[in-house]
Amino acid sequence: IFIDRDPEIFSVLLSLLRSNYLPSTAKHFSNQELIDEALYYGIESQLKSALAPSQLNGIDASLVNTVRPSSEAVVSDFNANDSDGSLWVAHGGQISVYDWNLSHTATVRTHLDYITSVKRVRPEIAAVCSLSGWGLHLYNMANGSRVDSFEWVDPTDVRIYKARVHAIADSEDSIYASYECQHGENCVLRIDKSAMKISSEIGRMMGNSAKNMVPRKLAFLSEMGILVGSSVTSGAFGYSGYIRIWDPRTREVVWETNEPGSGRSSRFGDSFADVAVDYDRQSMFKLCSKSGDLGVADLRKLSDDPWVYLKEKNLSMRNVGGNGSGNFVICCYRKQAFVGREGELEVWSRTVADEDEGTTSEESYRRNYVDKAEDSERGII
Repeated sequence: IFIDRDPEIFSVLLSLLRSNYLPSTAKHFSNQELIDEALYYGIESQLKSALAPSQLNGIDASLVNTVRPSSEAVVSDFNANDSDGSLWVAHGGQISVYDWNLSHTATVRTHLDYITSVKRVRPEIAAVCSLSGWGLHLYNMANGSRVDSFEWVDPTDVRIYKARVHAIADSEDSIYASYECQHGENCVLRIDKSAMKISSEIGRMMGNSAKNMVPRKLAFLSEMGILVGSSVTSGAFGYSGYIRIWDPRTREVVWETNEPGSGRSSRFGDSFADVAVDYDRQSMFKLCSKSGDLGVADLRKLSDDPWVYLKEKNLSMRNVGGNGSGNFVICCYRKQAFVGREGELEVWSRTVADEDEGTTSEESYRRNYVDKAEDSERGII
């Protein structure tokens, strides 16, 4: 049998099959060249395992690649998919798909001018929304078609129309989206994935104060069966907002907190600037706007004041305080908390000594600055 393929790459793949590791000669070829040959021989899964990076560890985290969409390159949102390692990126009114090797595989143009949020709700279906439009829209990423749309309507209230969607979350059987009408009234709609119909309305609020604004972040924890919503606003007098947890089955609030809180709070006046949920550890993080401190709370042990404020053991890496009006972002991924302060990126990860402990202390996490000084000049995170 004669096979007209590159013999050197064939030798690399043969070594991979024998040892499950790539030999040093693999560095002579690009990942894409190896992938193309592996696809030809039907051993892509073995190559994928060999090329996969080691388990993410925040202490050693560093930038390894940059994804730049070819058109409308300002990324507004993205969705990293653990199931297949792909990355879905929203930029302008488009969604670009990158495979596990960060190779571009497809781009879908939506009817929206600017996508605010994108969420993968099925293997080939993306849920998108825009603050410049209204409704929640589902797109088939395989053929680029819009397969469904959902709007918030109320036959008893004519003011409920053209509601914008601010946040999206999903579970195995449902999609959750927070809607806000032009006069501020808002709610979270639960959409049944199998019937593709709105099944219930959760947490309807008037939206006339910071304590009942539309949730700008949503997270569903399947193991606990709870929906976490949060909203933060900022102005001349600083930050204010809330964290609210619902039981979708009863549609009742099971826990909530508002900041600024009461004057008896140890952190009165140091309201959070952003909030994120760690699905793996069933906890949530908040970033204080004035002190710059990072607080963590166990969702299984909530109380009136459940926060533990993390302290870095290394004195040279401790906070110097927040500026009270900066741009703060938190994103939890694979047991790490990524924090953006203006243009700087840092990651907090649990120490090995505390990994198996059931409690969290002030020194349970360590901080690592991911980027370099020149990276922070790219822009605000």
